[in-house]
Formats: sequence, structure tokens, C-alpha cells
Amino acid sequence: MYIDPHIHCSARTTDDYQAMAHAGIVAVIEPAFWLGQPRTQIGSYIDYFSSIVGWERFRAAQFGICHYCTIGLNAKEANNVALAEEVMDLLPLYLCKEGVVAMGEIGYDDQTEAEDRFFRQQLELAKELDMVVMVHTPHRDKKNGVLKTMAVCQEHGLDPSRVVIDHNNEETVQDVLDAGFWAAFTIYPKTKMGNERMVEVVRRFGTERIIVDSSADWGVSDPLAVPKTARMMLDRGISKEAARKTCYTNALLAYGQSGQMSEAHWLEPEPIDQRTLFSGNSVLRGQEPKIDPGLIE
Repeated sequence: MYIDPHIHCSARTTDDYQAMAHAGIVAVIEPAFWLGQPRTQIGSYIDYFSSIVGWERFRAAQFGICHYCTIGLNAKEANNVALAEEVMDLLPLYLCKEGVVAMGEIGYDDQTEAEDRFFRQQLELAKELDMVVMVHTPHRDKKNGVLKTMAVCQEHGLDPSRVVIDHNNEETVQDVLDAGFWAAFTIYPKTKMGNERMVEVVRRFGTERIIVDSSADWGVSDPLAVPKTARMMLDRGISKEAARKTCYTNALLAYGQSGQMSEAHWLEPEPIDQRTLFSGNSVLRGQEPKIDPGLIE
């Protein structure tokens, strides 16, 4: 079994869900993300947040995958200050909904003054609501960005064991582990961390507080990155226990702190009935619906 604790499912197809379930992915976490182009009004956030706590949760369940999400104002869109201020008023309405396992993904992109302001405000909100935090780290000037991110989290009094620092690489992982945070790694086909590099990270740094995710989104990315990385670990001599910890157990330990995510959700799942509708909609387009045997009259 695998957990993909960072995947943007709303950008993926039903074929992806089928392939993920076939590969052994039992649970996913979908962080609030940007759309590829700037949002221009608060209604766009309302509809998007509603979709990842509602429709997408339903859609994943239709293929036997437990779907959770994180809610937050992402760093890239924090730079539209007027709109960001409206989003901050909106966040508490969604952060306490069922299936929300963390505030995220929040943090820095270009490390601007506006990004810093809204990152800090969201950390304070996470403290107030006693939430786990998922942090996006900048793709440019990453090491300094990661160090700054951790310093700000510590300044605001967050417990590092309740903060996941994502998008790490070989340059940042030791600093993150030394500071007591969770170190997550985004596996992309061509950029960021690849499967082979991830295997060597586990070989070098071990498995404690290390998490593998795909971050698959609307760009070129791989929703099967987690199981593929786990299989490569085994092929390259990494133990089965190490693969299980980094591709399953650690994500459950980190995000299970929310009280919203439990192994029982997929070990004792609700039966699948693809005849079910969500707001009148079905995942089917003429196919024979999948119905678990216990539901067939």
C-alpha cells in the first residue's frame, strides 16, 4: 500500500485514479494550489476550496482511494495583496471541514514581503486551530528559502513535528531533519527530485521523517511517482521497511496528527457504488458501474 501525500487530483483524469488504485495507492492528500493562471476574485477560491473538500473527495472514493486535502493561500498568489486579504477571511470556513488534514501548501515563492506577511498570518491561524502545516519551499534560492521558512516557523512557536517542509533536495534535507521538521520530496519525471535521486537520499539519510510524494499537477508529472520510487528502492537494495516508511507510514504519522486521517479509512473502506451521484453528477460516461458485491441486490 502507498500514500501520495501531495498530489493535485483535480488536475488528473479518471484514468489516473484507476492507475493509482491499481498500483496500490490507497490514500492521497490534495494541497490547495494555484490554477496555472492568476485567480482574479474571491469566488474562484470559494469554488476551488469547495471542490477539493467535496467533489474531488467523492470522485476519488469512486475508485477506492481515500482523499484528503489541505487548505491555504499559496505563496504565488499571496502577492495579490487585496485578494489575499479576502482569502484570509475565507480560510477558517474551510480549514475545519471533514478531510482537511493540514493548512497548506503555504510558504515562499519569490520570498517577497507580501509572501512573508501572509505566510506568518497563516502560521498564526494554524496555531490557533492546532493544525498540521504543509509548507511549499521556493524553487529558486531553495536553501536560503528553506532556512528562512524554518526560522519563521520557529519564531512563531510551531512544533516542528507538526510541520511538513516539502520540495526538498539533497542540499536542504539535513538542515530540515536536524531542525526536527518532516522532510518531503517531490518526485518529478524531469525536474526537482527524480526517482533515482530519491533512492540515494534514502540510502544516505535514512527514513526518519522522510516522505515521498508526486506533486502531480496540470503540468508534466507522474501520479504513479510514489509506487515507482518504492519499487526502485527495492530494486536498488533499499529494504522493504525503508520503502514502506517513506512511501506510506511517515505520511500517515505526519498527517494523522490532524485527527482527520486514519488507516482504518482504507483498511475498512466504505463500499464502492458508482451508481452514486454527487450534486447530480457521476464519474461514469456510459460505462457499467462498479458495485461492490455486498451492495448488489
